[in-house]
Amino acid sequence: MLEVNRINIFRGEAQILWDLTLKVEKGEIVTVLGSNGSGKTTLFESILGIHHPRSGAIRFLGREISLKPSFDITRMGVSCVPEGRRIFKDMTVFENLEMGAYPDRARASLKETVEWVYSLFPVLRERREQIAGTLSGGEQQMLAIGRALMSKPSLLLNDELSLGLSPLITKEIYGTIGRLHHEGVTILLIEQNATLALRHSDRGYILETGRITLQGSSQELLGNEHIKKAYLGM
Repeated sequence: MLEVNRINIFRGEAQILWDLTLKVEKGEIVTVLGSNGSGKTTLFESILGIHHPRSGAIRFLGREISLKPSFDITRMGVSCVPEGRRIFKDMTVFENLEMGAYPDRARASLKETVEWVYSLFPVLRERREQIAGTLSGGEQQMLAIGRALMSKPSLLLNDELSLGLSPLITKEIYGTIGRLHHEGVTILLIEQNATLALRHSDRGYILETGRITLQGSSQELLGNEHIKKAYLGM
């Protein structure tokens, strides 16, 4: 579904990603692990068309998207839950969800998709007329995921889902990710929480200083000594 082939990404004159290659097959959950400053968010933004590679290519469903603007990439079926949620805090919950239904195909089935999102997160139905900025942190994260789902994506990108959330809310959020996976949504996770991400994914990549240094099945990575020491505190 997604192919990132040897991309080199710069911010100004500073190179952030180096010959980075990864792929996500249809129906997978794939996680990218890395510490702060490793280049995870730059990778995320490059897939979304915010940064364009100086070399290399990004393809979605076989089509080159390296130089496409973000709104075209969203129309093609890629959606994102950004780090920090970035909801519209002065708008209601329902208005935030409406904003997520950007592509024409999503507008046509807005009512049905809203009901689907409410079934995933019943608290959003209860809060639908509430101003989004007054929600709790966990509820705001649920809203950010719901807004991303309103575009009916084939590929959902998630940047640091667990950041700043209690263990209980994190467990609930990842339970929903599992449900989305079973419903056919392909998912790319970008996380610092290695144990959490690997336990909820099929495969993983380790990103360090802008380079992929390890990759493999989630079970292989959970058993890797370097991962245990660097990311699992073992």
